[in-house]
Amino acid sequence: MLTGKEYLESLRDGRVVYLNGETVKDVTTHPAYRNAARSIARMYDALHDPSTAPVLTTESEFGFRTHKFFKGSKNAQELLEARDAMAEWSRMSYGFMGRTPDYKAAFTGSLGPYADFYKGFEDNARRWYKKAQKDVPFCNHTIVNPQLDRGQPLEKNKDVFVRAVEEKENGIIVSGAKMVGTSAALTHYNFVANYAPVMDGDQSHALIFFVPMNAPGLKVISRQSYEEIATTLGSPFDYPLSSRFDENDAVIVLDNVFIPWEDVLAYKNVEITNGFRPKTGWINRYTFQGCTRFAVKLDFMVGLLMKATEAAGSHQFRGVQASIGEVIAWRNMFWSISTAMALDPEEAPGGYVLPNSTYATAYRTFAPVVWPKIKEIFEQVVAGGLIQLPSSAKDFQNPEIRTYLDKYYKGSDGITAEERVKLLKLVWDAIGTEFGGRNELYEINYAGNQDGIRLDNLKMADAAGHTAQFKSFVDQALSDYNLDGWVGSTWINGSGGKEKVFY
Repeated sequence: MLTGKEYLESLRDGRVVYLNGETVKDVTTHPAYRNAARSIARMYDALHDPSTAPVLTTESEFGFRTHKFFKGSKNAQELLEARDAMAEWSRMSYGFMGRTPDYKAAFTGSLGPYADFYKGFEDNARRWYKKAQKDVPFCNHTIVNPQLDRGQPLEKNKDVFVRAVEEKENGIIVSGAKMVGTSAALTHYNFVANYAPVMDGDQSHALIFFVPMNAPGLKVISRQSYEEIATTLGSPFDYPLSSRFDENDAVIVLDNVFIPWEDVLAYKNVEITNGFRPKTGWINRYTFQGCTRFAVKLDFMVGLLMKATEAAGSHQFRGVQASIGEVIAWRNMFWSISTAMALDPEEAPGGYVLPNSTYATAYRTFAPVVWPKIKEIFEQVVAGGLIQLPSSAKDFQNPEIRTYLDKYYKGSDGITAEERVKLLKLVWDAIGTEFGGRNELYEINYAGNQDGIRLDNLKMADAAGHTAQFKSFVDQALSDYNLDGWVGSTWINGSGGKEKVFY
């Protein structure tokens, strides 16, 4: 497993990243990415730290140490320990970095148990399963097509969507674009597949593969960097989250990129391309990581709300306490879901188990609803205090106005102006800055479109036989009575039905 220093060095590999019209020479030193890179490096260092390694790592079936979620789990206890390992990493960013290396482990960790699914490429799946455990690589993924003309089938967008353009003896050439490559500039590999189903017909889009981020022809087109904005406009005092946890999102362009056969998992196979999400445990596992990370984030938001209201002296108000209690209830619910996903697992091939998918659908449905609600609670409870803050830390360093700040910006119960402003700047970065806005968009759309994640509840309930059980339960109630009254001998009919007396 990489150390933090080795991780940073691995990013200096000639990758092509575009930002603000320029090519970034070194993402580890550029102000748009350097602190986010160091935040990830801390996670790699934690794998080797004696104080955190026991929580984070275990021995793989291949005889070396690995992160617990990169290894397929054999029982509920191992799933619970994998959950705790993910939580340990997530706490290092207070839950604000969601696409950390363990996110894609949700997929690579299923490649061993489900290797036989990838017909024709079974050995590749097994090799990547072992490779991911050994190296613990940082992978991003792009499985969504650009928002150009999604109303048209894939074959109508040959010039845009990723497809195979040439087959060679040792691999394939692919071209096209994909989104959204979260943290792509800081990762080792891009995983490419399709979220929407591929239709029969032109099968050149029916692909699943990994590609190194420095592959010739691969381009990363980044969105604006909130980290760089934070560095330019203020200090860590002003932007404590965005200045180090910005997961820069990107469009990945593959311009005639060569993919060797050993990195391919599906080629011109519609069944496998469409089936890998629901049929190989990825949904179970990525929602497990997502739910755990979200629960950690809510731990942080509960504490932040409590400290913000204490600083304002409003924490004793009944309505404020009720709002804090609501956030705690949401926090408790998501931790409970993650625990239930581990302790009530589903069987997988080879004696492996998967987190429970039924509980996963609850997480996917409620998380997009809860985050805007929590943001609204902060806006209502902390209120105007969030917009009357001084412009930056430099105001406190100016003796001419420091006296006024100390007098007019102080908090309740002896909290100094500097302490209160520092706290509220943290709140604002979590919910109000561009970084905060991106986080809200991320939480709302994390699991997919709003209709889709709700439809998945129905589809998965159908597949598991739950809907039939639900309707049968109602049929049981309906069978208790008819036009003449109660059918059985348990209840006594009144004047509205034929009287039957059994006791």
